[in-house]
Amino acid sequence: MRRTRPRLIGALATALLATGVGAGPPAQANSAPAATTSAQTAPAPAKKQPTLAELARRQGRYFGSATDNPELTDTAYTALLGREFDMITPGNGMKWYATEPRQGVFDWTNGDEIVGLARAHHQRVRAHTLVWHSQLPDWLTGRDWTPDELRAVLKKHILAEVGHYRGKVYSWDVVNEAFNEDGSYRDTLWYRTLGPGYIADALRWAHQADPRAKLYLNDYNIDGVGAKSDAYYRLAKDLLARGVPLDGIGLQAHLALQYGYPATLEDNLRRFSGLGLDTALTEVDVRMQLPADAAKLATQAQWYRELTAACLAVRRCVGVTVWDYTDKYSWIPAVFPGEGAALPWDEQLRPKPAYAAIRQALGGGQPLS
Repeated sequence: MRRTRPRLIGALATALLATGVGAGPPAQANSAPAATTSAQTAPAPAKKQPTLAELARRQGRYFGSATDNPELTDTAYTALLGREFDMITPGNGMKWYATEPRQGVFDWTNGDEIVGLARAHHQRVRAHTLVWHSQLPDWLTGRDWTPDELRAVLKKHILAEVGHYRGKVYSWDVVNEAFNEDGSYRDTLWYRTLGPGYIADALRWAHQADPRAKLYLNDYNIDGVGAKSDAYYRLAKDLLARGVPLDGIGLQAHLALQYGYPATLEDNLRRFSGLGLDTALTEVDVRMQLPADAAKLATQAQWYRELTAACLAVRRCVGVTVWDYTDKYSWIPAVFPGEGAALPWDEQLRPKPAYAAIRQALGGGQPLS
């Protein structure tokens, strides 16, 4: 996930199906045949279309969406969010700036609201994120720390937050965006002060606080095989060899048409599975240079189809999450001026070709023409 706070929420109202036919008064003898014909030719009720979540479950996967607190008043958005998806990721409500705005003072309001929303819709939660270099409160970034001081602060935060949500979430993105593009460690507050060992410590503390939650490392531009994903492969192999609790690797999959599709995505998923790890596509969007046109939307749809199929092809790829589902609340335009239209629903909450392509990949029929 990127630094800018995603605005996330919007939805379609649930459609009602007409299922009854009035019987009317007893028919006269000479009108009985006409009544019988009318009953025989009455149209059958429309068959309910399975949701993305239902299609994914048939494949042993989940299909999720990110969301965020400011949009939860958008009832059309939340209706569709609650219907189509079975996994929810809080875009911002569980980040450090929101959960510990002052040292030692914790605020679970935003995270609790999203967990409550998910429970109301019988959804699970991918909790996000415990250790990141961005969106940290000023009290944390505005002073120098000794290694012992910072280690104590980090441990307290992880134990408090994971402990608060113990038993309420499916997984945690424990450490987010730890590497540079060349595979070197990112120069962050955590790395500068604590060295690379902060990653293993964070995983151990998260496991201590909730032994049943799945623990992930998460990053962007690790979708295909390359220097950055190689660094995660080496790190994961080392952590597992040392008995550090690690369950999965999250591939954010923030893609852009102008940079090309990651052709080695399936191979990359497969090699992490070979280590005994789960994988997930955790923050999917496919942006384009605006304005959108039919050709760009068709290419975008093909990419959504292919990345969904890649996850289905690898047994330990457990699911796909889009980084919100509608262009109405996408983070892309604010961060990449002139780009957008990245998600399967448009700003009016109408499904785009990408939505139909995902359905097709999940076994739900042909794409829209």
